[in-house]
Amino acid sequence: MAIRTELNLRLPNSPGALNEVCRALADERVRIQALMLEPGGTLRLLVDNPVRAVSVLRERRHVVDERDVLVTPLPNTPGGLAPLLALARDASLNIEYAYAAAPESSQTAVLVLGVDDAARASMSAGL
Repeated sequence: MAIRTELNLRLPNSPGALNEVCRALADERVRIQALMLEPGGTLRLLVDNPVRAVSVLRERRHVVDERDVLVTPLPNTPGGLAPLLALARDASLNIEYAYAAAPESSQTAVLVLGVDDAARASMSAGL
């Protein structure tokens, strides 16, 4: 399990808002590896170059917060998430949010976990 930097920003509820962010990052060759857009407009992004992405987004007047999250591959099988969640439970880790994705034909999924202290969580769960 790796500790990665997640970018958080708020988007207006308007057509094209998500496209504007994605296009700006693509134009600067920043690859989006995962994203989650919440109903309230909070956009969570995992990118290959967070330093460049923050610069690009702030140039376009977005307020960007950075947060350490845990990112891990897991088996894309029924119950593949259960062992990891059991480790988190046994370590008394509170998972604040999570998002994951995997192509249907892939053997592996990628999971992003938002926890209050990613470094402590990683160490205490033995991840």
